[in-house]
Amino acid sequence: MAMHATLRYCRMSARKLRLAADTIRGKRYEEAANILTFLPKKKAATILLKLLRSAAANVEETTDFDPDELIVRKVFVDGARMLKRFRPAPMGRALRVRKRLSHVTIELGPNVEEKEAKARR
Repeated sequence: MAMHATLRYCRMSARKLRLAADTIRGKRYEEAANILTFLPKKKAATILLKLLRSAAANVEETTDFDPDELIVRKVFVDGARMLKRFRPAPMGRALRVRKRLSHVTIELGPNVEEKEAKARR
């Protein structure tokens, strides 16, 4: 039983968030939280850490799994719409500034390999 948490219209570009998201994909919940705590990309790490904790709370609330037994199954970051602004340029011109937004989804699920290993013992 996998549960997920979604953050929509995050005020950060998808490219920057993906750098942090790639570091936690496939890791255990506790290990992923530690990685995000000490990651140099602080803004992306704090956004993902908050979302990771929200997904763990969803799992804990709706199922009987312990968050320590969970792994990060999927993390994906998609681009959202852009805020378009204009900045003054020389000779009376205007340049377009695109402020990028993104959608982030984290899916947590039980570690099937560990459960099978425990069942074999």
